[in-house]
Amino acid sequence: MRIIAVEEHFLDPEIAAATAPALKELSPDFMAAFVETGDFPPPDVAQGLGERRLADMDDSGIAMQVLSCPNAQLLPAECAVEVARHVNDKAADATRRHPDRFAAFAALPTAVPDAAAAELARCVTELGFVGTLITGRTDGEYLDAPRFDPILKSAADFDVPIYLHPAVPPWAITCACYVGGLSPIVTARLQTSAWGWHQETAAHFLHLVLSGVLDRYPQLQFILGHWGEMVPFFLDRINGELPQRVTKLDRPFIDYFRDNVYITPSGMFSQAQLQYCLEMLSIDRILFSTDYPILPMAGSTGFLDEANISDEDKRKIAHENAERLLRLTPNGDPDNLLADNKNGPVPTAVS
Repeated sequence: MRIIAVEEHFLDPEIAAATAPALKELSPDFMAAFVETGDFPPPDVAQGLGERRLADMDDSGIAMQVLSCPNAQLLPAECAVEVARHVNDKAADATRRHPDRFAAFAALPTAVPDAAAAELARCVTELGFVGTLITGRTDGEYLDAPRFDPILKSAADFDVPIYLHPAVPPWAITCACYVGGLSPIVTARLQTSAWGWHQETAAHFLHLVLSGVLDRYPQLQFILGHWGEMVPFFLDRINGELPQRVTKLDRPFIDYFRDNVYITPSGMFSQAQLQYCLEMLSIDRILFSTDYPILPMAGSTGFLDEANISDEDKRKIAHENAERLLRLTPNGDPDNLLADNKNGPVPTAVS
């Protein structure tokens, strides 16, 4: 079965160097918690876009990866445009060399919003990219801040999704919630991969909905990893506590989640979470991802083999939903991204 994995990263030395001071301020012990403990891939794996990555994909049964380079939101304004463009050109080179194996999400210099909107346009129209990946806040602000509207408008105009990726929360949140009585390494992991990343991403999505972004751009689509970044598991609660009479939005919150969101496992291959999410949204809105190279691909496809769903539904998660959302043809090439309504009907009903 063809499998398309949609949250598959590569790291870049330039973006790592440019964002290191900001990351150090947000999480002083991040490197000790992940790199020095051996829980982070070596540079040749993390940065590679060639034969090693392809071999790992072949060994794990992954037909295609949608590449993304995280952390562009931490880039200082003075270098953000140049570094983001460099990263995107690197991803584009990989997609040109292996069009049947790689597609790409754009890294955007959100510190300069108009330039970020222009870079998304370049990536979609010239490089054939299929969306963008946004890693948390920019200068402390979520994407719903008014200055980022050109980016949202660009994504809506080109009908490409925004992947909301986790990021380290602001230091004030870390001090209030995660520091105190814990070792530095436990604190660093609690504020990031164990909890803080996911709570932060859930809040990001809630802001986007509650600020009216999806009323302005009703066809805009978001992707949330890690089984929806906590939102499905609190969906009824959120919907009940934020009714339309309070939010003044065009639709109930639950409708935005079911009509404007796709979710992926991001390597969290839990059958229990899959079954719960299927109660909360349509099978047509679940994608596949491994979170490579942060997590290994090995054995990831066994998750679908073991899932208690029909073969038809397995194909939807494995590749059909991604092909529809990202307009990927069977050989991997994106269809014309400027054409209208290439996604077909937007699935909304719960299976």
